[in-house]
Amino acid sequence: MSLFRSEEMALCQLFLQSEAAYACVSELGELGLVQFRDLNPDVNAFQRKFVNEVRRCDEMERKLRYLEKEIKKDGIPMLDTGENPEAPQPREMIDLEATFEKLENELREVNQNAEALKRNFLELTELKHILRKTQVFFDEHEGGVNPTESMTRALISDDSIARQSNLGPVQLGFVAGVILRERIPAFERMLWRACRGNVFLRQAEIETPLEDPSSGDQVFKSVFIIFFQGDQLKTRVKKICEGFRATLYPCPEAPADRREMAMGVMTRIEDLNTVLGQTQDHRHRVLVAAAKNIKNWFVKVRKIKAIYHTLNLFNLDVTQKCLIAECWVPVLDMESIQLALRRGTERSGSSVPPILNRMETFEDPPTYNRTNKFTSAFQALIDSYGIANYREVNPTPYTIITFPFLFAVMFGDLGHGLIMFLFAAWMVFKEKPLAAKKSDNEVWNIFFGGRYIIFLMGLFSMYTGLIYNDIFSKSLNIFGSYWRVSTPVHEVFKHEHTQLTPYHDDYHGSPYPLGLDPIWQMAENKIIFQNAYKMKISIIIGVFHMLFGVCLSLWNHMYFKRPLNIFCEFIPQIIFLTFLFLYMVLLMFIKWVTYYPTDDFAEIKYSPGCAPSILITFINMVLFKTFTPPKDCDDSMYAGQMVLQKLLVICALICVPWMLFAKPYYTLRNQRKMNYSVSHQQMQAATENGDAEQPMQNNTAVTGHAGGGGHAEEDDVSEMFIHQGIHTIEYVLGSVSHTASYLRLWALSLAHAQLSDVLWGMVLKMGLTFDGWIGGVALWIIFAVWAVLTVSILVLMEGLSAFLHTLRLHWVEFQSKFYSGTGYSFQPFAFEVILDTASQAPEE
Repeated sequence: MSLFRSEEMALCQLFLQSEAAYACVSELGELGLVQFRDLNPDVNAFQRKFVNEVRRCDEMERKLRYLEKEIKKDGIPMLDTGENPEAPQPREMIDLEATFEKLENELREVNQNAEALKRNFLELTELKHILRKTQVFFDEHEGGVNPTESMTRALISDDSIARQSNLGPVQLGFVAGVILRERIPAFERMLWRACRGNVFLRQAEIETPLEDPSSGDQVFKSVFIIFFQGDQLKTRVKKICEGFRATLYPCPEAPADRREMAMGVMTRIEDLNTVLGQTQDHRHRVLVAAAKNIKNWFVKVRKIKAIYHTLNLFNLDVTQKCLIAECWVPVLDMESIQLALRRGTERSGSSVPPILNRMETFEDPPTYNRTNKFTSAFQALIDSYGIANYREVNPTPYTIITFPFLFAVMFGDLGHGLIMFLFAAWMVFKEKPLAAKKSDNEVWNIFFGGRYIIFLMGLFSMYTGLIYNDIFSKSLNIFGSYWRVSTPVHEVFKHEHTQLTPYHDDYHGSPYPLGLDPIWQMAENKIIFQNAYKMKISIIIGVFHMLFGVCLSLWNHMYFKRPLNIFCEFIPQIIFLTFLFLYMVLLMFIKWVTYYPTDDFAEIKYSPGCAPSILITFINMVLFKTFTPPKDCDDSMYAGQMVLQKLLVICALICVPWMLFAKPYYTLRNQRKMNYSVSHQQMQAATENGDAEQPMQNNTAVTGHAGGGGHAEEDDVSEMFIHQGIHTIEYVLGSVSHTASYLRLWALSLAHAQLSDVLWGMVLKMGLTFDGWIGGVALWIIFAVWAVLTVSILVLMEGLSAFLHTLRLHWVEFQSKFYSGTGYSFQPFAFEVILDTASQAPEE
């Protein structure tokens, strides 16, 4: 079954008739179970057979992207029916190209016309504002008969006017135009400096923004009018206007001419508005018609392109009538692939059936693990560490249980787990509509992709929260506490603390039915008790998790028929781990069972005071040191403990050279036997030939060959010794460090519980101290703060922290025992994957 081990793969050779190749590859793309190999690795991409077809597809895709950009610019919804049209036949490419060419040309022409009309409209609008603003400006001056007279007095002194009056009237020229509002200050300074103050500038802002025909942006502009004297200043002013990108418009001097021009401008603007509206309507109709089909067009073009790109991987036979391909296929799907090829042949009308031959190969096949929407997220976690080797044990089915469980040990809180569970349940329940939205938010996509992981993590956290009897740092008193205060009430109030002893009437005599007794929530020594409990639980879980990983390595060795690895690696590894660390776990259970609270002096040796520390016992065991017990206590937990412990440590130490030397020694011995056997056979064959000189020549040749191969053999053996030494050191030291690493389960669980307790005591508890209506308002506000902090810190941040620690425990502590992860993934030619990748790619 591929869930526990990757699919069995086969390398096949595929023969397709040229006429049927397109249809057959199209059917294989719909099936998505074939990975093609490139048979032309040395051929440039531009020199392959179907490069022209690929270019045509690129051009069609470019046109579609242009249409899509225009549709999005107008805010027109693109119809996505969810249909998956089949790849069109090659002859249909011409019709698609013609359709896209016509649409692009029509749209470009409409856009150019619209831009020209908008530019014309902008010019007329600016001219309208110039005529209005200049009329207001001229009306401000007295008389109104000769509006340039006041300008003359502003620019020329009275004496100069008197002297000029003898020669004739003074003529002032002016220009009017429009400029961007933000350029006005610089424009004014430049005019003053360049003309040395011999010009008069008036400007007024245009209140409504104008549309830029090129970019479509709204811009603010101002009208200006400049008075000057002489042609030299006129030339200078026009150059400055040109430099500042100001637009100049003709403005008559006479008021009647200005009114007549304004009326003409208004008439033309109305006509332009009508034409612009019709142009926009036509453009909108074209885009709406394209929006109905653009999704399907994209699918068709991308499928055609993918097919021709795949056909470029094929080889042509000598007759140029047959295409040859090599591909990896799952053995279980050979029949489905044959049916797909048959359908493709029938579609193309070819009479020659395709041929699919299985080939023998020494190459490592790709790794293919079948997944569904539930297992795919867990498989992605494993693949992030490394793709499994071909047919290697797949950790995913076990990770489905162990990952959320180890997470829950660190995150154990019924309330926080419920929040996580409900969020994931909502994503699972609304799976289809949420998936159809195709959000671009990367964080949301990560959460949605891992919805089933979050669902199980929340569910398991609720279970461990129930065992810890912890819900938002409080306890549930479901069954009633099994402890009671037997001390008289007046004695209780005399002392700040009351100690309850389990060997008196304070304890019921049987444990709480589920999880921790709620009375521990009130106890002063709650943290001390939970520390000891959670620390031991962490070590127990860790040792069994690692033992399971080592046992999975046995499954690998048996499947690949490597008995040497079983005897030289698995057996010493399991002995080393069992005799040291599993024995430490057994000591914990022995301690729990053997020692109990008592005040009977006859049973004092079984009291908690005589219970030895497991850590000190383990250290003394490894160092062969004896333990000095307290007075009236036994020096061992059971009979024969010291002898058994020494025997276990000696056996564990023997396993180290066993792992280090056994495999290289056995391999070297087999190689020497094989070389001796080959050499002996060659000598015997040469002697039987009857040639007197032949044995000596053969012997010389064999000796020389053996000597030459001896260096290579020595290199192989030394390399094997180094490799085995690294693995032995890694395993021995790793067994210690990995066991200690599982203490993170205890540390994070303690930190999570304490943070929850702090939030309750320092935030929510404050809201319960107020009375009256003020208390209601304060509680409402403080509860909101507490809820935000709980979700953001305890659920999100602490959840992410526990997730990362769980990931490390699986990648390093668990998978290092059996998982190499040096394979490569199966990447079939599948339209579904290609279309998903294309839809998620950023726009160019």
